Amino acid sequence: MATRKPTKKAEQKLLVKKATIAQFDLIVRPIITEKTMALMQDQNKVTIEVPKSANKDAIKDAFEAVFNVTVTDVKVINTTGKKTRRGGRYEGTIPAVKKAIVTVKEGQAIDLFKE
Repeated sequence: MATRKPTKKAEQKLLVKKATIAQFDLIVRPIITEKTMALMQDQNKVTIEVPKSANKDAIKDAFEAVFNVTVTDVKVINTTGKKTRRGGRYEGTIPAVKKAIVTVKEGQAIDLFKE
């Protein structure tokens, strides 16, 4: 009896990456604003907060492993911390964060709000 050659879909199932704990730690939280939601709907981009030590390659690998999508582009933004006053009397600070805008391949989507 002859064995059949695996199809391309079967080969793709074998190549699914498993996410490690370090890759889960690279995705701190999604950033939800009106602007990021518009980017998500119109241009298929997701904005997330990442640690200061993260680089583009690590973010791309983590996103592909955790969400099982193809990433086409990663942009990184470092925001500075700022001093603020609340009520004119109370001083505070807005923390400095590093953001990543991840572009997902057309036709794929990430559901951040699972029910």
